Amino acid sequence: MSDTKFFWGTSTASYQVEGGIENCDWAQAVQEGKEPVCGKTDDHYNRFESDFDLAKRIGTNAHRFSIEWARIEPEEGVFDEKEVEHYRQVIRALKDRGLEPFVTLWHFTLPTWFAQSGGFLRKDSAEIFARYCEYIVTQLGSEAHFWITMNEPLVWLNNGHWKGEWPPFVRHSILRTIRTLFALVGAHRRAYRAMKKIAPTISVGIAKHNICFESNNNPFNKLLSFCAKWGFNHFFLKKIKGNQDFIGLNHYILKRFGLPSPFPKTDMGWDVYPKAFYKVLMELKKYNLPVYVTENGIADSTDSQRAEYLKGYIGALMRAKRDGLDVRGYFYWSLLDNYEWSFGFARRFGLIAVNYETLERAIRPSAQTYTEIINTHGEKPLS
Repeated sequence: MSDTKFFWGTSTASYQVEGGIENCDWAQAVQEGKEPVCGKTDDHYNRFESDFDLAKRIGTNAHRFSIEWARIEPEEGVFDEKEVEHYRQVIRALKDRGLEPFVTLWHFTLPTWFAQSGGFLRKDSAEIFARYCEYIVTQLGSEAHFWITMNEPLVWLNNGHWKGEWPPFVRHSILRTIRTLFALVGAHRRAYRAMKKIAPTISVGIAKHNICFESNNNPFNKLLSFCAKWGFNHFFLKKIKGNQDFIGLNHYILKRFGLPSPFPKTDMGWDVYPKAFYKVLMELKKYNLPVYVTENGIADSTDSQRAEYLKGYIGALMRAKRDGLDVRGYFYWSLLDNYEWSFGFARRFGLIAVNYETLERAIRPSAQTYTEIINTHGEKPLS
């Protein structure tokens, strides 16, 4: 059993909580009436210190947040040092409170200039993305140890380039979608090498959303489940082999082929099924890398399910740890209620409720359950 410190944390993403970001592709979609208005959302950009005070009150010892690429590089090749300094203060505010920073460099939104010039279909997209990541680590690499290049690349690809429901609102052919997928793989690999060259001792990974796929004994359904699992959960991880120091796991969804789903539902309509979490965790054992659960949580506006959700899903994580998975952290999504992409503010994931008229914060009763779990296990490895 490893003596590695276990991280109990929460997660946020820049566009969803900061407010005031108007130079990215999602903001442009809002301006065109294609997505719900975001505005100043939680105003976390100005309130991060008091929000981190609340995170500390809950009892966490880590926090995952994202840097907004459009703030850092508002024009191609032009970097804003004032925004770099802002994120330096964010990192230091976390560390001052004993919260280990996990820094994500790209969480879905793209600078307008990059999106309008082709995004990851640009021939030089890997070079462009790696340049941005390298710049950040050059400036802030001494401030944080854990770095995540990109969040849920296949979710972004599926919603924006296959279904056409997110920016850039296109429905590409299979071949063009695959081309974009390989561009993302190349962008991560190049960014990883650039970051490690600048700061060899930092730890770099991705946040990968994996779905639990199950099927009945029908051969066709078993084949569908196998192919979905391989393509969605493992293809990307295999392609970046040797270019990640850990795996960040995001998990929310169960997909069953030929089987009913008689489980409680979240406000997103997703199944509450802790066994699914255990299964996707154990799928990662073969990679022989440390695993951090970088997102897992429930949309629950009445706060009636969240406490039991936390008990069930963290219980599944404990089981995976006992069964040999090197899992070293759990980050609940989300610290705050936030702008939930195409759902606007209609879904509430936060351990902390936000009144969007006054921006007043209130720790939800279910957060006490998370506090009790943390206090039970402390910073020791789960047993």
